[in-house]
Amino acid sequence: MRNLLALVVVGLIVYTVIDVVRSDERERLGLHKALWVAFIVLLPVIGSVTWLLVRRTPGRRPGPGPGIRTVPQAPLAPDDDPEFLWRLEQERRRREREAGGAGPTSRTDPSDPTPPAAGPPADPADPTPTS
Repeated sequence: MRNLLALVVVGLIVYTVIDVVRSDERERLGLHKALWVAFIVLLPVIGSVTWLLVRRTPGRRPGPGPGIRTVPQAPLAPDDDPEFLWRLEQERRRREREAGGAGPTSRTDPSDPTPPAAGPPADPADPTPTS
């Protein structure tokens, strides 16, 4: 039974030392890694339990934890970006005007510099799909 208890204490020490080494300064309450490691090694049970309590205190880490990915806010591809598609449509219309063709009429003003909120304007005469 004593061997099992010693094995649990050694495992706890190894776990907490590795956890201290991988932590950042905010999680260590501003103390240096070496101080935490010395505290854990010199006072094994007290040091390890103290570290676990400090590390796991709710509200200590405002950001996402390790392994948690945030969803990117920007579009991943140009064809997912409504503003890009709107600019592409405006460029196509500009080229048609420069080529001399009046081009299809649209309800939006091509000289309007503000992009639409919902994406590019739909052109019923254009057979190419926009998505």
